[in-house]
Amino acid sequence: MSRRIMIILLLLYALLTLYSVCSIALGGHPSPWLIPINTLAGFGFALLHARQREGWSRALRLLGSVFVVSLLFESAGVATGWIYGPYHYTHQLGPLFLGLVPYLIPLAWFMTSYPAFVIADRLLPAEWNRLGRLLAVAAISGLVMTAWDLVMDPFMVAAGYWVWETRGPYFGIPLQNFWGWWLTVFTSIALYLLISGKASRPTSPRFDQLALASYLVTLLGAVGISLLTHAGGPALVGFFAMAPWLVSGWLRTARE
Repeated sequence: MSRRIMIILLLLYALLTLYSVCSIALGGHPSPWLIPINTLAGFGFALLHARQREGWSRALRLLGSVFVVSLLFESAGVATGWIYGPYHYTHQLGPLFLGLVPYLIPLAWFMTSYPAFVIADRLLPAEWNRLGRLLAVAAISGLVMTAWDLVMDPFMVAAGYWVWETRGPYFGIPLQNFWGWWLTVFTSIALYLLISGKASRPTSPRFDQLALASYLVTLLGAVGISLLTHAGGPALVGFFAMAPWLVSGWLRTARE
């Protein structure tokens, strides 16, 4: 039953992403409810996938690690500008935790950190020593996740969801932001693996292809929206940053 719900949530995530792209293509604007509902669908899929892959206790530890680290880092980042650079959120993503970070943001971090973790876990040999593999999985998870931000951040800023207080060299985004993204995911995944030990895997590697499918939906949605909003540069960079991880992960699961 839970697997059926998981598939439904993945399909819902894909359909809502497609709806968002089509709305922009037809000259309209996505409804204000679309991002929260889409994020919740993607989050629900990731949590149920993690539950079947890792078990409930480990899945909840992963969720707790990503939720706490991302909320802590983002709150500190907005308050000080130290982690990502000086920025602040508007109210377009809903109420703000302590007036700093939308409550939706930690859910979005988990929604996209989880497929990044699955890709990294599949790419690295299981025979490595525990600490070395742990650090490598966390580091690659950060790279896979940050690849998405290369295409996502410019159009979200253009849409007014958050504001950079200094203009940076990457389509207006400070380069420090991408270091902050990598550090957030690295810390979240490393903390989870330190607490939980070696990650478990489902009996069939094809199960992990569902997580890769969610990453594909995220890639196509972000690139499509960027192209339709005349942000061809970020779309091109984002595609070539994300696609190699997706293809590598897919080929690895197909061979196992």
